[in-house]
Amino acid sequence: MALPQGFYRQGESQVCRLLKSLYGLKHASRQWNIKLTDALIGEGYLQSAYNHSLFTKKTDADLVIILVYVDDLLITGSNTTLVEEAKATLHKHFKLKDLGELRYFLGIELMRSDKGIVLNQRKYALQLISEVGLSEVKGDEELQGIVSYQKLIGKLIYLTITRPDICFAVQVLSQFMQNPKQSHLDAALRVVRYIKGSPGMGLLLKKGAIEEITAYCDADWAACPNTRRSSAEAEYRSMAVVTSELVWLVGLLKELGLTVKEPVMLHCDSNAAMQIAVNPVYHERTKHIEIDCQFCERKNQRGID
Repeated sequence: MALPQGFYRQGESQVCRLLKSLYGLKHASRQWNIKLTDALIGEGYLQSAYNHSLFTKKTDADLVIILVYVDDLLITGSNTTLVEEAKATLHKHFKLKDLGELRYFLGIELMRSDKGIVLNQRKYALQLISEVGLSEVKGDEELQGIVSYQKLIGKLIYLTITRPDICFAVQVLSQFMQNPKQSHLDAALRVVRYIKGSPGMGLLLKKGAIEEITAYCDADWAACPNTRRSSAEAEYRSMAVVTSELVWLVGLLKELGLTVKEPVMLHCDSNAAMQIAVNPVYHERTKHIEIDCQFCERKNQRGID
C-alpha cells in the first residue's frame, strides 16, 4: 500500500496502521480467520486439534459441524434444530448469505441418493477436456514449452481428489514436470481421453456407521527402467505418510464421537514377491542386476573406481 502524494514529507518514514481487514490484502484472510474462530469458540464450539478449520458443538446425543474454507462455510449436523441455531449464531456476528443445500464446493459436485453421497468433479473434468482441445477428436499437438504440460498435470492432480482411478498415471506423469517429452504429453492427453469417457465418475460416501477403515498403499522399488535408482527411501516414506494419515483420520473420527475398529488394516502390493518365490525363473520383476549395473555406471561417471 503506497501513501498518497503530499501525505508525508520527503525523508520521513511512515506506515499505515490497519484498522480493518480489506479483502485482497495479504493478512486479510488471517484476520478473518482469527475473528471467526474467536466468535465460534465464544459460542461454545470446539476447534478440532486435527483440523483447525473444523468446529464442532455437541449436545447429549446430537452434533453440529462447521467446516471453514476462507470465507465459505459448510454446516451440517445430526439435528436440524442445531443446524439452524448454528446459522443464527453466525448471522449474529457476521453478514452471511445462506446458499441452501450444498451442491458444489471447490469444483466438487455433491449428488445425493438413497445409498449415500457421491462426490465427483464432472464440471471440472469437462472444462479440462475443452481446454486441451479434446472436446472433439483431434490429433496430438506439438509440445510447445513445458508450461502447458505443467498446467495440465496440475489440473489432473486436482482431479484425483475424486478420481483415485487416475492417481497412479498422474503420479508417474508428475515426475517429469521439469523436463517433459512429447511422449509424456501424449500419455497425459491419453489420461484426458479416458476422463472424457467417464467425466462424472466419483466417490460414493455410503450411509451408515463406520465400522472399520481399510487402507491401501503401493510403492514400487527401483521403478525407473532408465536409471534403476533405489527408491527404497521413497517407499519407506510412502508407508510413513500413509501411516501418519491413518493416525490423523482415526483421531479425527474419534474426536467427532465415532467408534473405529482398530487396528486399521493396511494392504500393500506383494504380488511380485510371491510370484518370484513361487517361480525363481520369473525375471520380469527382478531388478538387482540392472540396479548393480546402473550403480557402477554412476560411480564410473564420477571417476570413482
